[in-house]
Amino acid sequence: MPGIVLHEPEIPYNTGNIGRTCLDAGASLHLIEPLGFILSDKRLKRAGMDYWDRLDVTRYRDYGHFMELHPSARIWYASTKAHKCYSDVSFSMDDFIMFGREGGGIPEDILRANTDTCIRIPMVGECRSLNLCNSVAIVLYEALRQNSFPGMKMEGEL
Repeated sequence: MPGIVLHEPEIPYNTGNIGRTCLDAGASLHLIEPLGFILSDKRLKRAGMDYWDRLDVTRYRDYGHFMELHPSARIWYASTKAHKCYSDVSFSMDDFIMFGREGGGIPEDILRANTDTCIRIPMVGECRSLNLCNSVAIVLYEALRQNSFPGMKMEGEL
């Protein structure tokens, strides 16, 4: 399953909600420090409900540490500055999808070094960006859709 990477997340509610989405989607969560909160923050736990302890989550001291541990990984960098639409790329189940901090996104030096794998979500209007939780859900579920939702429950009980 894809790994969701949050580069220096700042808001515990967002990270908790993203953690819950990752668990429901079978994705791992990767947190690149520094974090804008502590992992024992009750707001993080509340947003993640009682699922946080079952989540596959890994912390990294910085971006270099993440890259050192995943040297051959394909990483998609989500940014409002990207030229490619997220739905125009082909995701595989061992890809990582990185999202930046709420206040500033992924640092521009990282984006410039990886322009071929930068993706964006199209938007209309004057807003700078979507909420981080929504962005993660949109791109993660597109990656899962492209791969036929592996291992996911596809039918309800009505």
